[in-house]
Amino acid sequence: MFEQFAAGARDAVTSALNEATLRGDRRIGTQHLLLGVLHEPGSVRALGIDLKTARAALDALDRSALAAIGIDIQGIERPPIPASRKRTPFTSGARAVVPRALAETRKAGSRRITPEHLLLALLDCAQPDPAAELMAQLGIDRAAVRERIRTGA
Repeated sequence: MFEQFAAGARDAVTSALNEATLRGDRRIGTQHLLLGVLHEPGSVRALGIDLKTARAALDALDRSALAAIGIDIQGIERPPIPASRKRTPFTSGARAVVPRALAETRKAGSRRITPEHLLLALLDCAQPDPAAELMAQLGIDRAAVRERIRTGA
């Protein structure tokens, strides 16, 4: 699956795995892919959001979701996550990003998927997808981001 990924896109997926691990999640979701892409400077410029801000917004979304079902996590520390030898699977939403990124790659006339192609594919996620929720929480204008990526601005 990753043979068509350029080095930067592979790094973004590796960063997504690290983000999932840091958060204690057992699968790599679209929100982790978005955080992984934010490890790339070009994506930070395109989105106008840095990794620290995105992580904080995702934490706020998690706290809000838990509060909605009556769970208050204020003051609770996450336990360390034991290392696993198993490959961390992608959610169905994250798996769906890959063919969309490939379509963006072909549209651009490129041969390899870059972090920008991953970001363009993530911009197509619709709510209630976690990446879409995170982008809404951050107030990201998806059309403006698409334009910045396509024009290289």
